Amino acid sequence: MRVLIIKTTSLGDLIHTLPALSDAKKAIPDIRFDWVVEEPFQEIPAWHPAVDRIIPVALRRWRKQGWHRVKLREPLQFLKELRQQKYDAIIDAQGLFKSAMLTVLARGGKRIGLSWKSAREPLASLFYQKRAVVPWGQHAVTRARALFAGGLGYSLPTSVADYGIDVDRLSPISTTTPYFVFLHGTTWDTKHWPEVYWLELAKLVSEAGFSLQLLWGNEIERARAEKIASGLPMATVIPKKLRLTEAAGVLAAARGIVTVDTGLGHLAAALGVPSVGIFGPTDPKNSGTLGQRQSHLAADFVCAPCYQRECHYKGNKPVDPPCFANLTPALVWRTLTQQIEGGLV
Repeated sequence: MRVLIIKTTSLGDLIHTLPALSDAKKAIPDIRFDWVVEEPFQEIPAWHPAVDRIIPVALRRWRKQGWHRVKLREPLQFLKELRQQKYDAIIDAQGLFKSAMLTVLARGGKRIGLSWKSAREPLASLFYQKRAVVPWGQHAVTRARALFAGGLGYSLPTSVADYGIDVDRLSPISTTTPYFVFLHGTTWDTKHWPEVYWLELAKLVSEAGFSLQLLWGNEIERARAEKIASGLPMATVIPKKLRLTEAAGVLAAARGIVTVDTGLGHLAAALGVPSVGIFGPTDPKNSGTLGQRQSHLAADFVCAPCYQRECHYKGNKPVDPPCFANLTPALVWRTLTQQIEGGLV
């Protein structure tokens, strides 16, 4: 059975889809997948052994540079690759109008997607031939698993999510020293744990005799990483911006991870690394990491979770954002050490 997945972006959303592939493979042993994904994330589907062909698309880049400037050969080449294979089923796991349109362009069998009340953009459901009713209020991993089960005709598993990542396909870090990783970068200003807290937590890791690896994705994050590592001989700032497969290799070998609400945090969960997620403006019940050995610390602030990209709180701000005030470095470190099997001593 050959199935095409339309799930183009983003990092966390792609990670959340992987357990659905594992479910389908267990229910339908001969199933194989191809996957349409945005260019920057095309490494991710390759980590799952049930995926054969990855079809990169550049909708984001084409839109950013202006459709009138897009060289026609690029969309035509994508369309050629998309229509190269005839499929038994085509699953739109994105639930958007643009992703639904891609199901129409593909060749093959039944187009499957979320129902009118389940899709992020209800109009997308008009393009599907089979629609799955998946209630809101569930974790994204659960929703993806339900979509695949309903669409492909098997019972929704009740087992713990299996992301199915083949760690042999990752790029391991060249060190034998046990280390922790801080995932300090995220998109919203309100999701950032206070920098002073990162500095204090780094000292706690160092005092416990462990090294620290700091990843970064842009110059702002690099500057923050260098500040966190300053004065700590056992703290290392990764010298370059890593590819996703390289970053996954660093995470996979970590002793433990501390993360804010960011895509790499979901990757850490998928790899089963003991992790503590720190949540202020968002709710871990809906967007928290899901997997083995995962802990969440959620703000108990008066207006949390607010789901706002900017903080509008007008009262006293002991730290900024203020919703993180009670999620102290000592609490995070204690939670992480308890999360690690066997402790640290």
